[in-house]
Amino acid sequence: SVRLRLCDVANAQEDAFADFDTLMAARVAECDAYYDAVLPPGLDAEAREISLQAYAGLLWSKQFYHYRVDKWLAGDPLLPLSHPVASGRRNREWQHIFARDVIAMPDKWEYPWFAAWDLAFHAVPFARVDPVFAKKQIVLLLREWYMHPNGQIPAYEFAFSDVNPPVHAWAAWRVYQTDAERTGVKDREFLTGVFQKLLLNFTWWVNRKDEKGQSIFAGGFLGLDNIGVIDRNQTLPDGSHLQQADGTAWMAFYCSCMLRIALELAHDGERVRPAYEDMASKFLAHFVQIVEAANTHGGTGLWDETDGFYYDHIRRGKDSIALKSRSLVGLLPLIAVEVLTDAEINLLPGFKERFDHYQKHNEHMRRCLAHPGGSGKWLLALASRPHLIRVLRYLFDEEEFLAPHGIRSLSRWHLKNPFKLQLNGHTSSISYDPGESTNDMFGGNSNWRGPVWFPINMLIIEALERYDGFFEGGLRLEYPTHSGNNLTLTEIAADLRRRHTLLFRRDDQDRRPCHGTDGRFVTDPAWRDLLLFHEFFHGDNGTGLGASHQTGWTALVATMIEELAG
Repeated sequence: SVRLRLCDVANAQEDAFADFDTLMAARVAECDAYYDAVLPPGLDAEAREISLQAYAGLLWSKQFYHYRVDKWLAGDPLLPLSHPVASGRRNREWQHIFARDVIAMPDKWEYPWFAAWDLAFHAVPFARVDPVFAKKQIVLLLREWYMHPNGQIPAYEFAFSDVNPPVHAWAAWRVYQTDAERTGVKDREFLTGVFQKLLLNFTWWVNRKDEKGQSIFAGGFLGLDNIGVIDRNQTLPDGSHLQQADGTAWMAFYCSCMLRIALELAHDGERVRPAYEDMASKFLAHFVQIVEAANTHGGTGLWDETDGFYYDHIRRGKDSIALKSRSLVGLLPLIAVEVLTDAEINLLPGFKERFDHYQKHNEHMRRCLAHPGGSGKWLLALASRPHLIRVLRYLFDEEEFLAPHGIRSLSRWHLKNPFKLQLNGHTSSISYDPGESTNDMFGGNSNWRGPVWFPINMLIIEALERYDGFFEGGLRLEYPTHSGNNLTLTEIAADLRRRHTLLFRRDDQDRRPCHGTDGRFVTDPAWRDLLLFHEFFHGDNGTGLGASHQTGWTALVATMIEELAG
């Protein structure tokens, strides 16, 4: 233990530690009192401790970040290594960036810089303990000294031009909701400002990442570094291009989130705001276009009717190669789901008029929307009920995606059945790898070929609940697959949350799965009650992997714990 006190030397006491223990006890009491007001009252002692340490790590991740790209490119004139701006030098297209802010880092020790999609996930648990900071973080990367004039959000320091998944609209909506629940006040100014900037980013996606103008999107790694059998960040040879199931799903999800925000802003108390009705109609129509494109059969869509799964495709002219590895790439279409009600539609006459027109005259809209009789609800989903059921059979299978502690990033089926691809005389393969990468591959040493990752898991869990909000318990599926046990999607979502929290709870052998076989966390009193919130977790046994300190998005476990407690 180290005791430290910072003080003005001129006013330092003769013994600066004379009242140290008293002051520390007071600070601990104040901290406990704050969390008593923040955390749900029904948490057991272990759940409370997990949440407290998750929040502590999240708060610890704040760091001052200063980076002027133009100055960095110009070099230091006082040093012999100064250099002119070179055409190939990193981030040369981002010379407007002037970062001088306190930002939540992915991991303060191993990743001491911002990452766009990490930051969006950090903001969600932050909203529970510091909603002001959470909102500032959402807004920050949309400022003109970060966002590119063309609308792109910078990805991360080592390659601002990389493309991260577009999760800012979802994060903004979640932060807005959490803030309103805590304070009783809806911060429409925050939501309006974010929406306006995200319109620029959405347009950038449409213009840059839909190569053929067919509402089928790509984007490269999209955060899932080595999940594919090929390097998705590289241009394909011979005029081929990649169409991504995850890229298309992310854009459908982006549409659904922007639709939800537009509907919220379109009705302010007794006042209807026609401009936002128009935007809601725009995102509804765009969502339907993407859904129709992704599900089109006959070789032009991403849905495989034989397998009942979504795949990336390599396309060249009329030829197509489906990259048939079962991974999160094919599960992400599930997150693009939203439920509308007649009650909210009827509040907006302009939106209702266009909605009714679409229903009457747009065949794609009729195929996309589901409206069971008498419920007053409409289901907007990339994966309609038949597609949903087939994909969920894989998701809920313990020999496929369902792990003891969450959802695997690649199906365990590939352990014995690697997917192999022959392309241009070269054979590539992908197999299930539950822990750290066992071989060198594109994307470095991060691993999306088996381990459990909190951020994507969180989105899938929430999507299951949105689906059930439409089905109202009327869709019961076998969970786990082959178990004979049928549950509603809400009940399944709760169990998935529980599985994630079990990573940090003691098992019947007094071990926490996240610590693996490290005995110090069992027997050493100085280590026993400490938790590490790793970057990702072993797909079979739950051992924490990757960055090993206080990785921000794994603080989502606190959100999961509190949602389980109601």
